[in-house]
Amino acid sequence: MSVSEMTLDALYRIDNYIDTFALGHYARVLAAEEVHGGRAVAFKVMRPEHLSDDGTPRWEARAFVNEADLLVRLASSSAVVRLYDCGYISALGERPEGGHIVSCETNISAFRENLYPYVGQGWRPYLALELLPRQHSLFYLMKPNAANGRRRLPTEEGIDLAMQFAEFLRDAHDQRIVYLDHKLEHVYWDGATLRVIDLNSSQLVETGTHTVDQYLAQDIHNLCVGILYPVFTGLSPQKGALMPQPASQAEVEQRYADVNHLDFGIEPTLSASLQALLQKGARQDLPNVRAFRTGLEHVAIRHGWELPGSHTVPTLREAREQVRAGLAELRRGQDALRAARETLLEAVILDDINEDMEAELRRLLAQINEALNHRVIP
Repeated sequence: MSVSEMTLDALYRIDNYIDTFALGHYARVLAAEEVHGGRAVAFKVMRPEHLSDDGTPRWEARAFVNEADLLVRLASSSAVVRLYDCGYISALGERPEGGHIVSCETNISAFRENLYPYVGQGWRPYLALELLPRQHSLFYLMKPNAANGRRRLPTEEGIDLAMQFAEFLRDAHDQRIVYLDHKLEHVYWDGATLRVIDLNSSQLVETGTHTVDQYLAQDIHNLCVGILYPVFTGLSPQKGALMPQPASQAEVEQRYADVNHLDFGIEPTLSASLQALLQKGARQDLPNVRAFRTGLEHVAIRHGWELPGSHTVPTLREAREQVRAGLAELRRGQDALRAARETLLEAVILDDINEDMEAELRRLLAQINEALNHRVIP
């Protein structure tokens, strides 16, 4: 399929990097704006070092086509980041400047057919994706500023996130798509809505093989170990502080292979039923989403959730409503603290304020920062 070339700056205004807090293996990601319409996007472009000397697309380049294909297949899932455009750029530097672009929009056939011709000329694949707020990245939110600190989601929110993740995986597994690359860097959460990014290591598994069942079980294992354990403890499953996880295909496959037991000693007050569910996931005793969802519903009912076909004790249901209301107030309070901090920062940088005023402003800012560093909700 033929495509037309144009200058990059005729289609996108490229801004700053937005991936510096958790760099990926395949690509760099920059904020960008569509020239026509002004829509903000996350512009994901392959790193130049993944171009081969002989012009043959390496697996990093092919992963862009794979990701675009899976994003289109899962477009009906509310959790999945939206794909707006895909194509190739000629700019040589890591940060795209100048040069030309070929846009395939969301035509995956055109994107795939032009992989060899354009990569063979030294062009790099790109995806233009929905831009999610950085402050909703769970890795960004949960990694404390102070050493030896940790944060965890309240159990109510963690259950809600897990329920939504189960729905996402059900949509994916129904199409034989396994996500696999479970880590906090890929999860966005605002207290109510789950969003998931980066499907470049995900796979469409061939049907009619034993491998399908193995991959489905591995996907549930990776969810329990790589996302839910950190969500409920603030720790890495590798028994350490939260750190960016490696992301090459081989590393994704093996990242949690040796994790078959989870240590909850740091969080002994966590629900015993929830601990038991995650331990089953770590042992790969949850073969599919249905088994995981059944266990999760049992945990949820114990925490006051009213689910179809269940009978929840009225006092538990009332307590859960109060918990939700209290968490909402806490989130509003944290937002108010951040707004107050911004206002005080504007004052402290004013010219010609005296030392008495500056000292008072800095005292207030220090106490606000201390409160936010020890906040209840990430």
